[in-house]
Amino acid sequence: MLNMDFDRRVVINTRNKEWVASPRPGVCRKPLAREEAERGHATSIVRYDPGASFSVHDHPLGEEILVLEGVFSDESGDYPAGTYFRNPEGFRHAPFSKEGCVILVKLHQFKPDDLEHVCIDTNTAEWMPGQGNIEVMPLHEFESESVALVRWPAAENFKPHVHAGGEEIYVISGELIDEHGRYPAGTWVRSPHMSSHHPFVELDTLIWVKVGHLA
Repeated sequence: MLNMDFDRRVVINTRNKEWVASPRPGVCRKPLAREEAERGHATSIVRYDPGASFSVHDHPLGEEILVLEGVFSDESGDYPAGTYFRNPEGFRHAPFSKEGCVILVKLHQFKPDDLEHVCIDTNTAEWMPGQGNIEVMPLHEFESESVALVRWPAAENFKPHVHAGGEEIYVISGELIDEHGRYPAGTWVRSPHMSSHHPFVELDTLIWVKVGHLA
């Protein structure tokens, strides 16, 4: 098991981790949290080399993907960097990448009744005003869980707050900062239920954030 104690805060700069080969040729990953070697709860950064592919498979308790680089594809189409997916239990596909790609992947983490299939091109979706000058792009909500992109202009502060149900962040660009440290692009942070912080930025920063799912 890896980082499966959800009562502990975890911070990983994924750009400092080595790639690990997967069972499929041309597909490597950087495990961030994992229940078992090839099944169960898993959060990873995954890289497809050009031409790499997976055989057809389904996703018990769902698959959540954010395309970070390149173009991710399956039989339904081609999806460039910035595409956000939720593939629920029962969804089957055979993913591949002609030119190569890097994705953030979360497996086996949906609530049993969360069966919505989601595909959002965040390059064209609408931003909404948040606190101060921050902008928010909602991606998914189900019961207590909420997923969004958050865009911070340089020198912006967010109010101190408590994470009821926990918080998970992936820094896409820029650098997020709080009283606990600095988190450059490529950093994954998972904070437990009822943890707190006071985040701010010095640079224009974009993060993927999920809250309310770790109670």
